[in-house]
Amino acid sequence: MKTIPVETTINGDSTEFLCNADESLLDVLRDRLGLTGAKEGCGTGDCGACSVMMNGRLVCSCLVLGVETQGAEIETIEGMAKGEELHPLQRVFLEEAALQCGVCTPGILIAAKALLEKNPDPTDTEVRYWLAGNLCRCTGYDKIIKAVQTAAAEMRSA
Repeated sequence: MKTIPVETTINGDSTEFLCNADESLLDVLRDRLGLTGAKEGCGTGDCGACSVMMNGRLVCSCLVLGVETQGAEIETIEGMAKGEELHPLQRVFLEEAALQCGVCTPGILIAAKALLEKNPDPTDTEVRYWLAGNLCRCTGYDKIIKAVQTAAAEMRSA
């Protein structure tokens, strides 16, 4: 199969790669670019483990073709921290033990960040609704919701 050149921006950096026409963005990120934060949980867009931002929109990278990212801006979990300084959501998730195995965590963090950028003061119901596309098989969701709310409060006061 012919490979196609793609130029895009990932986590603020211009990036070029070759991919097959039928190759998912998730596979490109993990296998071609070494960005292994996004995980394949289901491969059908039902679990949210592979969530990334594409042009300011939350998407399941398993459902986007790599070639569709031509000229796009992609944000992954690898771009969430600023150097060694964790994003408040990342730090609070660790402090409040809002994760266990970690498969769902990158997608949940990306989705929660997208929520807080749109709504910095969500209700618990709004957080639950926004994260409904992210499945976690290990934790109850209560610690996740609490961590998002704690980080939101911290971010509002900063």
